[in-house]
Amino acid sequence: MRFAPGARRFAIPAFAAAALLAPVAFPLSLLALAAGGFVAWFFRDPERQPSGPGVVSPADGRVSVVRAEGDQFRVGVFMNVTDVHVNRAPFDGTVEGVTHRSGKHLPAFSKESERNERVDVAVETDDGPAEVSLIAGAFARRIHPYVRAGEDLTRAQRIGHIDFGSRADVLLPPAYDREDLLVAEGDRVRAGESIVAATDR
Repeated sequence: MRFAPGARRFAIPAFAAAALLAPVAFPLSLLALAAGGFVAWFFRDPERQPSGPGVVSPADGRVSVVRAEGDQFRVGVFMNVTDVHVNRAPFDGTVEGVTHRSGKHLPAFSKESERNERVDVAVETDDGPAEVSLIAGAFARRIHPYVRAGEDLTRAQRIGHIDFGSRADVLLPPAYDREDLLVAEGDRVRAGESIVAATDR
């Protein structure tokens, strides 16, 4: 199993504590071992392949936002603690910029999460400008983008992860309209696999 960067930083101290506690406080050792196992599982990074043509989901989780913004549509996916937290490129394109914005750490499923800390990845696609936003949640304190301005993206490529709870949005290129959307609020999706919009169906 592949793991996202950062897994060792959190898991190794827990496993070390389990080893040190085992001779003197076995129940606490088991607790530390369980914590280390949970962290390793949380940072899991499975292989994914798109299930068809079109824009793939940037995250595992439940669709929490579908709305128009000018001549574009935004699809937001809320990741709870049981979801894979490695984020994927929804489309092919070129990274135009990666911008970090400081902000609050409110629950990522709430409307107020628009004011949360985030990293916006601007992407130029064949269908026009688009954006992927990695948004911190109530417990997330670090956003880790893997890409930089000038890099070419391949659909379903890993582009970052967020530690412990969060949301990922995709602002679709202008070529996509409401009829091209394939998901609604409440739908479950998988990063790099589920198709959220397609112009040829």
